[in-house]
Amino acid sequence: MNPITDKLNVDNLILLALQEDISSEDVTTNSVMREYQKGTAQLICKQDGIVAGMDVFKRVFELLDENTEVSIYVKDGQEVKNGQIMADVTGDIRVLLSGERTALNYLQRMSGIATYTNRVAKLLEGSKTKLLDTRKTTPNMRIFEKYAVRAGGGYNHRYNLSDGVLIKDNHIGAAGGVRKAIEMAKEYAPFVRKIEVEVENLDMVREAVEAGADIIMLDNMSPEMMKDAIEIIDGRAETECSGNVTKENIQKILDVGVDYVSSGALTHSAPILDISLKNLHAI
Repeated sequence: MNPITDKLNVDNLILLALQEDISSEDVTTNSVMREYQKGTAQLICKQDGIVAGMDVFKRVFELLDENTEVSIYVKDGQEVKNGQIMADVTGDIRVLLSGERTALNYLQRMSGIATYTNRVAKLLEGSKTKLLDTRKTTPNMRIFEKYAVRAGGGYNHRYNLSDGVLIKDNHIGAAGGVRKAIEMAKEYAPFVRKIEVEVENLDMVREAVEAGADIIMLDNMSPEMMKDAIEIIDGRAETECSGNVTKENIQKILDVGVDYVSSGALTHSAPILDISLKNLHAI
C-alpha cells in the first residue's frame, strides 16, 4: 500500500478498529499478564489462497507499540499454502494479545477478497475483458478491500462518488431520461472526467450512444442482448457488463466482448482466508 496515503487514511481507520475492540482496556490480557514480558508468535496460514494486507497486519501492532517487530515472509498477491508460516511477531506480549484479533480481521478479510478475485480473474484469462470491483464494500473498509482486489489480479472501478460520473437508473429517473442525464453531466462535470451510464435495454443503449456517453454499462442483460448492444455501440464507447456477476456465471460472458465486467461479489461475497496467530511464548 502507499506509505503516504496510509498515514493519512489507513492509520486513522486502524485506530478506530482498535478503539472498537478496546474501549477501555483488554481486561483478559491485563488479568493474565500484569507487566511487560517480551514474547513472540507465528502467523500461520491454514488454507491455500492469495495473501493481501500484510502491511496492515503489521501496522496494527506498530500502532499499539512502535517497538513491536513483525518479520514478514510473504508478499501481497503471493500464493500461500496451508501450514505456511507467513510472519513472526515479536514484542510486548500484552500488545500481541490485544492486537491479535484486529490484525487478523484485516488480514483474513483482505486475503479472502484477493483469493476470490484471483479465482474470478483467472476465468477471464485469454479475453480482453478486465475485472472490476464496485462500491459494494464494507463501511470504513473500502481502502482495504479495493487494495485487496488489486492484489488478487482485479482492477478498481471508481473509488467513491467524488471519483467519477456514473449515471444509474435512479439518476436517469431524476433527470428525466438517458439523454437529459448525460447532457446535464457534460454541462456540470469537469471535461477531464469520463461519463458512464447504466442501461437496461437496447433503446437506452442507442440513446446513450447518441448522447455521447464515454462508457456504457450493460446492466443485467442476457449474453445475446449484450452482443446486440455491442453491435449498436460499434466502438463509439467503452462497454461494461454488470449485474449479479459471480465466479459461477462469469464464463457466460467470455465471448461477448465487453471491455470490463464489474462484480460486487468480489467484496461483498468473498469468504475470509483462514489465518491464525499461534505458538505465542515468552522469550
